[in-house]
Amino acid sequence: MVMHVSDSTFEKEVLQSSQPVLVDFYADWCGPCRAIAPIIEEIAHELAHRLKVVKLDVDQNPQTAMQYSVQSIPTLLLFKGGKEVERVIGSMSKSKLLSKIEPYLR
Repeated sequence: MVMHVSDSTFEKEVLQSSQPVLVDFYADWCGPCRAIAPIIEEIAHELAHRLKVVKLDVDQNPQTAMQYSVQSIPTLLLFKGGKEVERVIGSMSKSKLLSKIEPYLR
């Protein structure tokens, strides 16, 4: 299940998480964001025991997007131990996205 986070819940839900967290920076009006959303949902479901997946609406939460220099969306950031370990910009296939995430789930 994909959870929504905000500027106020980001630290608790992402930075303090005991497991790796994939953050989907998106906006409702963004076509590529809508295109990658089903892939994000699938990954969240398939890796639920090893990966937490959250979404952050950049229009409603500009502070966090600015803090992590998110310039274009969709941008996916992978956090492990409270630190950004991977950044993926733009829409891509599920297999390509998994190849970026998998090394950090061991």
